[in-house]
Amino acid sequence: MAADRAARFDPDALSWYEATARQRVLALTDPGSFREFLPPTERRMSPHLPLFDLPRAFDDGIVVGSARLDGDPVLVAAQEGRFMGGAFGEVHGGKLVGLLRAALELKPKAVLILFDTGGVRLQEANAGETAIAETMRAIVDVRAAGIPVVGLIGGRAGCYGGGGLIAGTCSRLAVSESGRISVSGPEVIETNKGAEEFDSRDRALVWRTMGGKHRRLIGGADAFCADTVAAFRAAARDLVGRAAAFDLATLDAEQARLEARIERFGDCRDATEVWARLGVNDPDAVPAMDTPAFDETVARSPEADHDAR
Repeated sequence: MAADRAARFDPDALSWYEATARQRVLALTDPGSFREFLPPTERRMSPHLPLFDLPRAFDDGIVVGSARLDGDPVLVAAQEGRFMGGAFGEVHGGKLVGLLRAALELKPKAVLILFDTGGVRLQEANAGETAIAETMRAIVDVRAAGIPVVGLIGGRAGCYGGGGLIAGTCSRLAVSESGRISVSGPEVIETNKGAEEFDSRDRALVWRTMGGKHRRLIGGADAFCADTVAAFRAAARDLVGRAAAFDLATLDAEQARLEARIERFGDCRDATEVWARLGVNDPDAVPAMDTPAFDETVARSPEADHDAR
């Protein structure tokens, strides 16, 4: 059945942004290899949403299971941004934590997390926050066991809130232009600090500040992908093979890099100012660059590549 469904998805033509969580998983992994844990037939749904008269999903907005990537065994989790913005709740988070803990027993080549989330569900705030903390701890344990955890970000909901924190704990990240990453979303910043600080309606500002191109240029992501599943598949294969060691040297390097970033860019008011300091010849042209042109720009930026997460 899974093989039949996967055959209908052309990885070269399927848009990562437009695809559902299951479409991404089936097209990303080897045909017929995906085996879902706790599928919709198990009906593991949120026990909290009925209290708010909200609809539930049989998989609680996340797909988890095992598969193969070029023949290598991997574990995969894919968030469904179309259900409650891919937000974390008790069951949603429990499935992700369970998958990561299973990695310690199954010892796959890697764990792939397909982020598509706005953060924590307000209706399940305590459970969602706990899930974020437990997920981060589980990733630390998996990486300490020598198993890379690679995040792929390019969905409709982006990677916000607790999802942004979790992404920061991954071994490597691949992102597309649509793959926004931030701890606080545009509306949250505007609500708390006002439109003068950050105008959430300025979509160009949002993408300059949180979008994939900016994250790649400053080293916050390790690969930039075109908006196809094939591009993300190639990036995943590459990043699994060059994940940094998870040791004190890696953490010290990351801390030093972040301190240097604040010192160098802390007074910048816009991403274009950051890009100019990185040596980009025409910072205003970056948002309109196609993938090949942007890749050339990245290659000239020393900040974009590093061995720390």
